[in-house]
Amino acid sequence: MTHPDTRLAELTAQLTALDSARAAIVAEIEALRPTPAAEPSPPTTTTSGQAAHLIDRHSTIETKIALFRSLFRGRADVFPIRWENTKTGRSGYAPACSNEWKRGVCEKPKVKCSACPNQAFVAVDEMSIERHLRGTAPNGAPFVMGVYPMLADDTCWLLAADFDEGDWRRDVSAFGETCRHHSIPVAVERSRSGNGAHAWIFFEEPLPAALARRLGAFLITETMERVPDIGFRSYDRFFPSQDTMPAGGFGNLIALPLQGLSRGSGNSVFIDESCLPYPDQWAFLSAIVPIARAKVDQLIHEASASGKILAVRIPLIDEDEEPWLAPPSRRRPQPVIGGSLPSEITVVQA
Repeated sequence: MTHPDTRLAELTAQLTALDSARAAIVAEIEALRPTPAAEPSPPTTTTSGQAAHLIDRHSTIETKIALFRSLFRGRADVFPIRWENTKTGRSGYAPACSNEWKRGVCEKPKVKCSACPNQAFVAVDEMSIERHLRGTAPNGAPFVMGVYPMLADDTCWLLAADFDEGDWRRDVSAFGETCRHHSIPVAVERSRSGNGAHAWIFFEEPLPAALARRLGAFLITETMERVPDIGFRSYDRFFPSQDTMPAGGFGNLIALPLQGLSRGSGNSVFIDESCLPYPDQWAFLSAIVPIARAKVDQLIHEASASGKILAVRIPLIDEDEEPWLAPPSRRRPQPVIGGSLPSEITVVQA
């Protein structure tokens, strides 16, 4: 390697170290920032009253983690973690595994994680969640954790609607209003990128993924009927993204909220109807009451009878296995039309 190349590599490494150090400092400042003297009480998002014990930003980390785990449930035996290759610019998620990149054991990317005979997946635990909430691993590197919402028996504890780019603020606000109209508690999170949102709905017990997705389809249909000009161009998909577990896979993943480093930029936080972050994220979450199965069954029965459930988008591939093939927005570009186009077309309206 020539001298200029060596110096360039040194400077690049220094910048990477400075970025990690700055991110850690921002996260610590956010954690130490004093609470305003008078905070408005968290908005009511429940249908059956407040939680018995209100948790807030002053609660212990153990209490916060317990609340977080009670809401954002998915597979407990494996979880995805974000990776980034600074040399190629590629990034994505992969199952956390104790054997990752071990010579002679891990054969990525030739062998997919779901098909690897040497799987040693890391189970969800308090330490991993704490690292996610703080934002960094012990070595100072960013730590971003995700969840596989669909359980092995094709059920789920939650449903999340993904709104990406476009007029996401208007779309997710309209979706949230529809949820509140039907007394469905919903938590709207501004995504890590800051250019999208996730609308989280939680269940009292694991529901069949097909049923949860039908609930989501009803809410989307109802919103479009209530606001005919909305279009919902920003709506991308639901998580879980399938009704049943793909053969040999984990199902689609979604990044968990409240990631420490992203919070320092005002992202990965829960927002109100005006798209402003709640003053106390933990008080907001502790006030949420998951929806009961009977309520979901009733809504789906009534919606089916009135024809208010349209089909929802299902991903054609599970990009979690090959995230480098997916664009940042996860949307595939439309194929280019080859050849010459006709000068005019005839449309017949039936």
